[in-house]
Amino acid sequence: MINLARNYNNGYLLLKDVAKSENISEKYLSLIVIPFKSAGFLNAVRGSRGGYSLSRLPSEIKIKDIIETMEGDLCLLECVKNKSACNRSGNCVSRDLWLGLSNEIAGYLNSLTLEDIINMQNIKNEKLVDNYYI
Repeated sequence: MINLARNYNNGYLLLKDVAKSENISEKYLSLIVIPFKSAGFLNAVRGSRGGYSLSRLPSEIKIKDIIETMEGDLCLLECVKNKSACNRSGNCVSRDLWLGLSNEIAGYLNSLTLEDIINMQNIKNEKLVDNYYI
């Protein structure tokens, strides 16, 4: 997703090119794009000029949504999302702790977009370049 966001204005990208630039297998990548396409994050076009592209601007795609697409619900424990999972949920301070932590994680991930991640990487890349002196 980051690779596609980085290349958002370059049209459709072939999976083989993304796989090569990310140093992962094309077969593995072909499995990863399925849930993203199903969730509406990707456009796919077949043919010689085909490939994949983001369906929305990188600034409109939240990191939380990306992670939930691949991993499912972000709840750390079953009782956090389902009080009936434990008969002590209503009076459990541990559940309150995990609920608070789950909310903080979800809030943080929801505050970031693909564009933010690209900007963060660009800043890191600039610092690498700045370390070279002659």
